[in-house]
Amino acid sequence: MTEFCWMDLKTRDVTGTAAFFARALGWRFAVDEDDWRKATKIYADGHPIGGVSDLANPVYPPGTPAHIAFYLAVDDVDRRVEAAVSNGARLVVPPFEAGDQGRTATLIDPFGAAFSLWRARAFTGWRFPPGRMVLACDQPADARRFYREVAGAPLAHADFAATSGPATAPQWELAVEADASGPRRGRLSSPEGLTFQVR
Repeated sequence: MTEFCWMDLKTRDVTGTAAFFARALGWRFAVDEDDWRKATKIYADGHPIGGVSDLANPVYPPGTPAHIAFYLAVDDVDRRVEAAVSNGARLVVPPFEAGDQGRTATLIDPFGAAFSLWRARAFTGWRFPPGRMVLACDQPADARRFYREVAGAPLAHADFAATSGPATAPQWELAVEADASGPRRGRLSSPEGLTFQVR
């Protein structure tokens, strides 16, 4: 089933970001010695759920703000990009081959939220979702229809909600379940502003 399947914490403080979320959510961060890039991977309950990228890497334009990139697994990146653009999305990074990881592209949906499409090769993403994906925006019903058109199927592990409170720029967020030893329910934010919902 087509779903969001990976996240990348893009930060200027890899060590500090890892330490913050390890304390707050119990996630484990470790360098993947089998990866030629020696990428830092994130694990929840022993399962890989994401990675960490250093914004100091020259591949990122100067001044790129810290953010979380979420990847939607699709059968054909180029075809799904066409569907997204024809339904009102703006293409930010055209489709390209990401080494042995697969093919990817990045867009802004018609509601203002960024998302990436990914056709995996060597790594297929999370097998055990660490939570639910949530998009709060002014037009949640339209957003749900947009992503169904782009993905070719409803997103079973995604929620679309109406924006509440002060207007903020729409963005996808991962909502994780609270436990007795973890943070209280609400929004958890790192010092750089990387946020997750805690339910």
